[in-house]
Amino acid sequence: MNNLKAKITGVQGYVPPYVLDNKELETIVDTTDEWITSRTGIKERRILKGEDQGTSVLGIEAVKGLLEKTNTKPEEVDLLICATTTPDMLFPATANIISNGTGLVNAFSYDLQAACSGFLFALTTGSQFIETGKYKKVIVVGADKMSSIIDYSDRTTCIIFGDGGGAVMLEPTEENEGIMDTMLHTDGSGEPFLHMKAGGSRRPSTAETVARREHYVHQEGSTVFKFAVTNMADVSANIMERNNLQSEDIAWLVPHQANKRIIDATANRMGIGSEKVMLNIHKYGNTTSGTIPLCLWNYENQLKKGDNLVLAAFGGGFTWGAVYVKWAYDPK
Repeated sequence: MNNLKAKITGVQGYVPPYVLDNKELETIVDTTDEWITSRTGIKERRILKGEDQGTSVLGIEAVKGLLEKTNTKPEEVDLLICATTTPDMLFPATANIISNGTGLVNAFSYDLQAACSGFLFALTTGSQFIETGKYKKVIVVGADKMSSIIDYSDRTTCIIFGDGGGAVMLEPTEENEGIMDTMLHTDGSGEPFLHMKAGGSRRPSTAETVARREHYVHQEGSTVFKFAVTNMADVSANIMERNNLQSEDIAWLVPHQANKRIIDATANRMGIGSEKVMLNIHKYGNTTSGTIPLCLWNYENQLKKGDNLVLAAFGGGFTWGAVYVKWAYDPK
């Protein structure tokens, strides 16, 4: 009987150096620092500047750091999965570009798209390759250059999103640790409330679609908020119940960083205090697929072997899910 599990053996993040804070946004759209902070919890976000700078830049930097931190040779990696909503181009996959940029000559790679839940979907997928015994080293990347699809004349969306990404290494273990359980969901009826209107095969890019500003994120905030609060909180509570976990058993909630109020509602449903919630939304905003790995990176030195983590997210589509992780190593 195969008792292999996939454990996280390293995590690395990357954010670009340019900081777009709320004060600067006040000069771009009709908003204020107080309005943004009170409604979202965001103070600043990072923006990837420069010509021909795509999501792969974020992924390459994160993977380079991950390889160095885990003492892994690039040729030892079997697979790389990149969760992203903002690929460099329609094809080739951004994962292919990241692999080429980091020397992963023996790995196959592909992209996965599940909006803000993408990292959880990719983490679950990557863990399967480890659990079957087929591969020994799998890298899962979550990265997005959201500034590339944000309308900076729309104050309801431009205040929320930033650029950034992170990566984790998955390796096999026979110990009772690693990816313990996952619960993932989708509901395509959410399409009208959070999507990009043009640029795909249904409505290919034309001069008219560009003029109508249809290549930016479209969000009906109140509807998305209601769905997110309910479903992200429910799935987090459900995965605890399925694994017989009480609030005192949870070391950390690692939530998608979309909105402070959604995060608070999820923590309340789980019965845990703010001291157990990973939070960096004030620094980076919503980096979509990048939020959860960036949280793990920021809090890595506070994690201990055996800690019970619940990773939770909600995204456009609608997509949502939770992953129960038992942390596999002490601070290095």
